[in-house]
Amino acid sequence: MRVLIIDELSPMERDNIESWLKRNLAPGPLPGLFWLEIPAELLEKSQAEHPAHGPFRFSLELGRDNLRLELLIRNSAALHCSCTAYASVQQRQFALETLDRMLAEEMIKA
Repeated sequence: MRVLIIDELSPMERDNIESWLKRNLAPGPLPGLFWLEIPAELLEKSQAEHPAHGPFRFSLELGRDNLRLELLIRNSAALHCSCTAYASVQQRQFALETLDRMLAEEMIKA
């Protein structure tokens, strides 16, 4: 799996990130899992052609001392479909900008 990991978080940094995630992202099906939805204008052709499979999103998992961003774009309806794919350059940029904004807003130095 292709992932981006922010690690070596202090307990306070982890708490700040958890608070930001709860305020800004949709909760996932498990504790510590959150969804970052991709704006419609950033969808790839195969994703835009399958609107019934949306929303399309990144998975973020908050661990004890790290945050994992999976670069696999998931859909909400069908696991085995061409619209489930690794992020495009523009989608990765969107995710990185979101993480950078979160780190800046929460003053995370990790």
